[in-house]
Amino acid sequence: MFRLIVLAALGLSLAGTAIAQTGSSDLTYCENLYATFDRYIAPRGESRSTSGVDAIAAVEQCRRGNTAAGIPVLEKKLRDGLFTLPRR
Repeated sequence: MFRLIVLAALGLSLAGTAIAQTGSSDLTYCENLYATFDRYIAPRGESRSTSGVDAIAAVEQCRRGNTAAGIPVLEKKLRDGLFTLPRR
């Protein structure tokens, strides 16, 4: 019984580590998307438009841990601007 509890705890610990690493890489990807937007699209006047506000809101979502909401918004903005997405 003790072994089962130890194995279960170890499994949960490893799963948590994998999730944290995935979240970290998603945040890095999101930051890279926003950096590309900010460098190439925002100077065209997009930073003050609804598009720019949406991009800022999307990166803030990522920074708060909701990368699933932020990443698609930024990816779409870059695709719409005819940019190739950075590596994930």
